[in-house]
Amino acid sequence: MRKIKEVLRLKFEAQLSHERIAAATGLSKGAVTNYVQRAVQKALGWPLPPELDESRLEALLFRQAALREHYVLPDYGVIHQELKRKGVTLQLLWEEYRDANAERAYRYSQFCVHYHEYRDRLARSMRQVHRAGEKVFIDYSGYTMPVIDQRTGEIRHAEIFVATMGASKYTFAEATWTQSLTDWIGSNIRMLEFLGAVPTLWIPDNLKSAIKDACRYEPQATSTYEDCARHYGGAILPARPYKPKDKSSVEMSVLVVQRWILARLRNRQFFSLPELNAAIATLLVDLNHRRFKKLPGCRAEAFATIDRPAMKPLPATRYQYAEWVKAKVNVDYHVEADRHYYSVPHSLVGEHVMVRMTDTSIECFFKGSRVAAHVRSNLKGRHTTLPEHMPSAHRKHMKWTPGRLLNWGQNIGPGTRAVVQWQFDNRPHPEQGYRACLGLLNLGKTYGEERLEAACRRALAMGAPSRRHIIAILKAKLDQHPDLFPAADTAAATATRTHGNVRGADYFRDATTMTEITTTDEGDDDSCLSNPPSIH
Repeated sequence: MRKIKEVLRLKFEAQLSHERIAAATGLSKGAVTNYVQRAVQKALGWPLPPELDESRLEALLFRQAALREHYVLPDYGVIHQELKRKGVTLQLLWEEYRDANAERAYRYSQFCVHYHEYRDRLARSMRQVHRAGEKVFIDYSGYTMPVIDQRTGEIRHAEIFVATMGASKYTFAEATWTQSLTDWIGSNIRMLEFLGAVPTLWIPDNLKSAIKDACRYEPQATSTYEDCARHYGGAILPARPYKPKDKSSVEMSVLVVQRWILARLRNRQFFSLPELNAAIATLLVDLNHRRFKKLPGCRAEAFATIDRPAMKPLPATRYQYAEWVKAKVNVDYHVEADRHYYSVPHSLVGEHVMVRMTDTSIECFFKGSRVAAHVRSNLKGRHTTLPEHMPSAHRKHMKWTPGRLLNWGQNIGPGTRAVVQWQFDNRPHPEQGYRACLGLLNLGKTYGEERLEAACRRALAMGAPSRRHIIAILKAKLDQHPDLFPAADTAAATATRTHGNVRGADYFRDATTMTEITTTDEGDDDSCLSNPPSIH
C-alpha cells in the first residue's frame, strides 16, 4: 500500500527534503514528488482531516483508486476453490459475479488481472493446477516413531506413510514397520478406505516397493502395485526422479504431519503399532479440520465439496495382496511357484508366463489372459496337475488307477479280475502293473472279452497269469478247448500258489497238453506255438 500519509507528514510537519523522505520511506524520489504535488493540487496540508483514512486519501489523489472503490471486489478465495471443480472456468465465474453485482462489476479482463494477482500471492504449493478428485500424492515421512517391545524392551522405529489429495489437501497418515511391498500395498488400501473413494491418478515417490524402473520418461510400477491400481480403477503416475516439485503437495503435507502430529507425540511412549496408529488417527482428525489461513474452510470441508463428488466409488471387494513372478513353462507343462509345481496347458511348453500368487490361490497369465488357476499348496517339491492341461495321451494314462483297472476286470469276469490283481501283487509298485493291465485291455478288444476271460482262467489254472502267457493261450486258441482243462476254482487256484515260481503237478500236465494241441494245429495260421513257451 502506498505510504501517502507518511510522505505528507514528513513533508509538511517535519519539513524534510524529498531526498530524505525517499530514504526514510523506501520510495523513490519521483514517487515522493508525485504524492506531494497531488496533495498540493487538492489543497491538502497537515494534519489531515480525521475522516480521511489511507484508502480515501488514495481515492482522492488517484482517479484509478476512486474507480476501484466503486466496484465490488470478488471473493477470490472462493473463486480459487471453485476453479478446481471440473468444467468451471474464469469466464463462467465472472458471468456469475457480473450477474450478481450488475453495474458495480469489473469487466472480464480486469477480473482476471485481479484474480491472477491474488493467485500469485498464495503459497507456492498452490500453484499447481489440481482438478477435483484427480490426484493423490503418496510418500513416506523422513521421520520415524519409536515403538517399545513390552516383552524385550527393544525399540523399533516405525515408518510414517503420508498421502494427500491434490485439490483439497485432505491428508491421511499411518505407521507401518517397513517400506516393503507388503506394507506399501496395505497402506495404499487403507488410504483409499479412509478417503472412501478412488482418485484417478496415484502419484507416489520412486521407492523400490512402488516403482521398479524409475525412468524419467517411461517409469514402470511393480506388478503388484499395478495389479492393485487396476483393481481399484486408478492409474499410477510416479513423480520424476529428483523432482520434488512434482509432488509438492505431499511434501508440504509431510511437513505438516511432522509438525502437527509427530511433534505432538514426541514425548509419548508406544508399546504397539496399533496404539501408535490410534494416536495418529486422533490427531489426523484435528489436522484435517484445522482452518486454512488464506482460503475459506478446511481440508475436510474442501474434500467433501470438491474432491469426493468427483472421485470413483470403491469396488465391492477389497484388493487381495498378491505377488507376481515370471516363470518359464517346463517340458512337463508345469511352472514353479514358491517351490511347488503347478500345471498350465501343455501347448505353452517353453513359453514364459506371469504367475500371480495370493495366500490362497495361484493364477498363471499368458499375454494378459489367465490360462490356469490353482489352490495354493504349501507342499514343497510336489505337483498340482489339472487333467485338462495334459496331452490326450497323458490324460488317458492318468485315468487308470488300480481301483478302476480292478473294476474293469470284474466287469469281464472273475478270472480277468484275478489276473489284474496278480499284476499289482507281484510287482514292487502298483504303477508297474499299469502297462500290463492296459495290455490286457487291448487283448479284450482284439479277441473279445469272452475269450479273454477264458484265457485268464486257463493261465490261473496253470499258475502263470502273465500277459505273455495269456497271449500264447489266445493265439493257440487253447481257451476254446475247455475239455482239455478241468474247471478250477479261481480263488482256490490262486490261493494255493503264493509265489510265481511254485508250479505244482498240474503245470507239467498242462504243458504236455499244450504241446500236443500245438502239434495238431501246425496248419492253422493262428498257431504260433509249435515250440511251447517256457512258462515262469
